[in-house]
Amino acid sequence: MTALPADIDTLVVGAGQAGVAMSEHLSAAGVPHLVLERDRIAERWRTGRWDSLVANGPAWHDRFPGLTFTDLAPGEFADKNRIAAYFEDYAARFSAPIRTGIAVESVRRRPGESGFVVETSQGTLIAQRVVAATGAFQKPVIPEIAPDTPTLHQLHSSAYRNPEQLPAGGVLVVGSGSSGTQIADELLRAGRDVYLSVGPHDRPPRSYRGRDFCWWLGVLGLWDAETAGAEEAHVTIAVSGAHGGHTVDFRELAHRGMTLVGRTRAFDDGQVAFDDDLAANLARGDENYRALLDAADAYVARYGLDLPPEPEARRMAAQPQCVSQPRRRLDLEKADVRTVIWATGFASDYRWLAVDAVDAAGQPRHHRGVGTEPGVYFLGLPWLSHRGSSFIWGVWHDARRIADHIVTRRAYFGQGDDVEAAADPATAETPAHATASR
Repeated sequence: MTALPADIDTLVVGAGQAGVAMSEHLSAAGVPHLVLERDRIAERWRTGRWDSLVANGPAWHDRFPGLTFTDLAPGEFADKNRIAAYFEDYAARFSAPIRTGIAVESVRRRPGESGFVVETSQGTLIAQRVVAATGAFQKPVIPEIAPDTPTLHQLHSSAYRNPEQLPAGGVLVVGSGSSGTQIADELLRAGRDVYLSVGPHDRPPRSYRGRDFCWWLGVLGLWDAETAGAEEAHVTIAVSGAHGGHTVDFRELAHRGMTLVGRTRAFDDGQVAFDDDLAANLARGDENYRALLDAADAYVARYGLDLPPEPEARRMAAQPQCVSQPRRRLDLEKADVRTVIWATGFASDYRWLAVDAVDAAGQPRHHRGVGTEPGVYFLGLPWLSHRGSSFIWGVWHDARRIADHIVTRRAYFGQGDDVEAAADPATAETPAHATASR
């Protein structure tokens, strides 16, 4: 194995979609850099997801601007292995300096000198700058209410692979975002008795008037929103590219045999208690759904677009009994529920980043990806600079802006082009969604 360099201008930690995008822009700018990945390129897509996962956005959208999915129609949805291969192919196009199988164990400021001391599983190096491109899905979160019951099989959604993996019996899925909803649907199709704990959520239409919702968010300018509302930043989004792509409809799931319940509140002696908020949570999702339809209709009318009306999109399924008469408690043994899947999200894990760019709660402190600690950058996080920041196309645009910042900083210290050229307004970034919505 080739030894690591003793020092490097810019170190990128992680070779998922964020790390590959960062490497492309640094390469184009002539910035010497190295990308270290503890596993393989795009490993989370390979082994951190369930077997049947496909992208939640169509092939024309969930990609980088410079490479299309030549083996998929624009409206098809790539499976997880195809996406992982896409990033490998993309990195190969510009010979990205990626070293796999090397974990970054710690990053510390060099006392009295510029740069950082980086400890890795293959030795130590010095880096003038560090880009944390490890993304938002670092540490699975299971709530404290999870019971200590040896006979109950419990796992996080990141550990779920397929129905055959689970013991016989019913399943309670806690969490109604894209992951929880798709897993619950798969289990229902496999013949399991499924209880889905539904919290507050957004529920966009998969498509409307012949256009995917990703297109609508683009033309309506919603991808470019720079700040989230108080609730929007934390609410889950229920959308699916599975089975060719379809709108998530919780009532339809219930009519097919799934039991919907409110948010899971507590476990006590084999009993699960649910909040009395199921109807309110479904109503919130319906409101979000209708709001996008209304905005799309207004846009069509204003600009005279030739997109056929779709009145059937506003028809709602009848209220299922599990909503009109919601279950407040569930006896796991009587219901033969032997598995709980916690589709409850992830937390950040920056314990390796021992610099002044992470707050007491472990959250990165930054402005649009530029850390409060000079020389530290973050990439791939939700709402890093705009609504699309954690999506494939969005991370590419954020990486370009961060690379521009790095180029400018290097120029100030005589490490690249002169500072006047680096700060030339003619090279300023274009709007974040300029290419992705085309």
